[in-house]
Amino acid sequence: MKRLLALLAILLISQVGYGQQKMDQLFNAFRGESDVTSVNIGNITMKLASLFTETMGVNGIEILEFDNCAQEVKDRLSTAIRNLRDSDYETMVTANERDSRTKVLVKIKEDMIRELVIFTTGSDNALIRIKGKISPSDLDRVINEHKTGNH
Repeated sequence: MKRLLALLAILLISQVGYGQQKMDQLFNAFRGESDVTSVNIGNITMKLASLFTETMGVNGIEILEFDNCAQEVKDRLSTAIRNLRDSDYETMVTANERDSRTKVLVKIKEDMIRELVIFTTGSDNALIRIKGKISPSDLDRVINEHKTGNH
């Protein structure tokens, strides 16, 4: 019985980290690709920015931009995004326009947005990951400000 409980505990612990590993694997797989522009704004930079503007709990931003990449890399990105299944993230928004597709995923813990991930494929290809402890009301406020053009 103890052996079974220990095995079950190990299985549960490994499953907790598995979803995050999949999202990390997606970013890691494309970060090193030729002609991918990678921008990483870390915790220290965000703390410095908070002296001058409201950062709303954001403590890191990572952007991978694919405009100068070969079409083969862009195709692999589209396939990887389509095949991504990560139970830690919920789909917040999906938008399909003529030349592009955008999907926004959120990871929520304790009623706070811990990660916001934006995938864009088509005419503009990008992966954007925003980490922090973001209040959903702050996110709603920003979205509403940009909808009405009050930015």
